[in-house]
Amino acid sequence: MAIGEFKMSALVLIRHGQSVWNAANRFTGWTDVELSRKGEEEAAIAGKKLANFQFDIVYTSALIRAKKTAQIIIEHNKVSDNPTVYHNEKLNERHYGDLQGLNKKETAEKHGAEQVHIWRRSFDVPPPGGESLKMNAERTIPYFVENIVSDLEKGKNVLVAAHGNSLRSIVMFIEEISPEEITKLEIPTGVPMFYDYSDGNIVRINNS
Repeated sequence: MAIGEFKMSALVLIRHGQSVWNAANRFTGWTDVELSRKGEEEAAIAGKKLANFQFDIVYTSALIRAKKTAQIIIEHNKVSDNPTVYHNEKLNERHYGDLQGLNKKETAEKHGAEQVHIWRRSFDVPPPGGESLKMNAERTIPYFVENIVSDLEKGKNVLVAAHGNSLRSIVMFIEEISPEEITKLEIPTGVPMFYDYSDGNIVRINNS
């Protein structure tokens, strides 16, 4: 199904473009860092891909890297007429607690690669002072259901610009992926994911 041929309503999820801390291999979490130049380019590429898709409503996290990604996409859009934009911390990345700002490689050397892997990729083990993916899902999914699904039910086309883990939570819910399997899902920066909403069902669409 080509972009723009969705029936009823559509949902597009996108992880923000590369941030300056992604590029520096640092734990970011809720630290409010800007997009890198590459991240801005990734958002622009996504914007060109979505240029002829009409967004009625846009949701982003409260963090600048997600806000800026959505802004760049909107600036490239040729058909949307001033979509309503909402920013909410419920869509924020996992809070990485004491790890925020630390280099991932150096942290693995200090605490051991296995321990850092558990902090990063287990479902229910949080890093020191931070959130697990389970905790992230417990704030992200209710917000998604109460707000974004509600808009889809009204026939609105929705763009969500968020983060690797908040989007993992949403995809886990939509696609009924187990907690064990969702930790393996890689969500690249700046690549749109397309879903069709129809008759109460949200279904992933393959788009090139």
